[in-house]
Formats: sequence, structure tokens, C-alpha cells
Amino acid sequence: MRFASLGSGSKGNATLIESDEALVLVDCGFGLRDALARMALLGIDPTRIDALLVTHEHGDHLRGVRSLAKRLKLPVYLTAGTWLAGRLEGLERVHLINPEQRFAIKDLEIDPVTVPHDAREPVQYLFEAAGRRLGVLTDLGHVTDHVRRRFRDCDGLLLECNHDLRMLAEGPYPPSLKRRVGGHWGHLANAQAVALLRHWGTDRLQRVIASHLSDKNNRPELAFEALEPLLDNDASRLMIAAQDRGIGWQRLDRTVERVL
Repeated sequence: MRFASLGSGSKGNATLIESDEALVLVDCGFGLRDALARMALLGIDPTRIDALLVTHEHGDHLRGVRSLAKRLKLPVYLTAGTWLAGRLEGLERVHLINPEQRFAIKDLEIDPVTVPHDAREPVQYLFEAAGRRLGVLTDLGHVTDHVRRRFRDCDGLLLECNHDLRMLAEGPYPPSLKRRVGGHWGHLANAQAVALLRHWGTDRLQRVIASHLSDKNNRPELAFEALEPLLDNDASRLMIAAQDRGIGWQRLDRTVERVL
């Protein structure tokens, strides 16, 4: 299994996941032309994509879904709540999914997991193929026991590090937006991501991708400094998904016991 990010942040999000048989795109928060250009930089022929999966209806995840799905005649998988809130009428191939109910696209097993976020029926996704397990976990205000249980034992993880608590408190957002971002239905802070990784332990994790960083309330070096010590200070296991360029292809090897 391998994965790549087209870009991650408040201006747009999209993630490619590829198994031996399947290629899927999670969200498309970029306009059609921009999304296709970003795929080209990753060496992807967009006609190879098997499906488009949507996490929730916010514009930075949904903006390009309709146009890309229509252009490529893609099936779109999303919850009923996201469908109703997203105003995606006119799509020809819509698959309504139930949170916590596994489905498959070719050899790729997919679990939509319920998360706390201020959207109609949001989910994040777990992917399994060929003995490897990848988690896409962004856009949640706090880590529930359910999230801890469902996303444990991943080989790769795209994990939200939206804001630094001090930068958010002292930053330019109005008080109402600060409460929304930092609240139980908003976004994860660096410190919350650290606590989650510490709870799990990181021996199995081959790659951690700090994702959905705010350009106003976080800095890549702050996220990196927070997470790297939990990965044995092995910088090769940690990357920051940038808004303008995402990350290039990352491959997950078959699960092996790490030598301590």
C-alpha cells in the first residue's frame, strides 16, 4: 500500500491511497484544474481512480468533489448526512455508506469511523490491504475512546495537528472562531496529537504525517518538534503535509516487528 497528499490545510485537502488493485481519492477540496495538476505532479493518471470518498461537507474537503466526479464519472462514497449537507445533486454514481460499516473497493477494505466534528455526519477512514493498515484522521475536535480504539495498530497515519494552543490563543482569529477551532467539535491541537500517539505507542508506525496544519495558528517546526520525540527522534518516520504541495508517495511495508 502507498499513499500521497495533494495538499492539506484550510484551503484544501485530498489524499490518494493505492493498493495492489485499487486507487481511491479521499476528499477533493481543490478546484478541478488544481486537483488534476496536483495529481500530475504525483505521476497519477486520474482516469485510474476507482472511487472518491468524502469525509464531510466542509468546503476544504468538498469543493472539487462534484466537478471531479462528473469529469471522471467516479462513484462517490459518503454518509447520508454528508450527502444532504453537501448539496451534491446531479452526481450519477452515489454510494451512501453507514458509519462503522466496512465496505470494499477491489482489494482495499475501508472502515468509515465516526468522529466528533461540527459537520452533519462526519467520518474519517481506515484502510487495510495486504496486511497493512493506514489511518486518515483529521478534522476532529477531541479524541474519543472510540477513536482511540478504532485507529490503534496502524502502520501509517495521517494525523491532524491543526494548531498550537498558544498560537491559537494569541492569534488573529476572533473569539468565536477560536472557541470553534479549539472546542470539542473543532480541530486537534499538536498537544492532543502527542497525547494520542503516547497513548498508543509508536513502535508499529512506519509513517506519521502531521496534517491539516493551520497557516495562522501553527508552524511546521512546532508540529515536528512535538511529534518527533515520540518516534525515537527518527525524522524519516515523520513528515508534514503542506498546503501547497502535500507530500509525495509514501509506501507501507508489510508489518514487521520493530527491533528495539
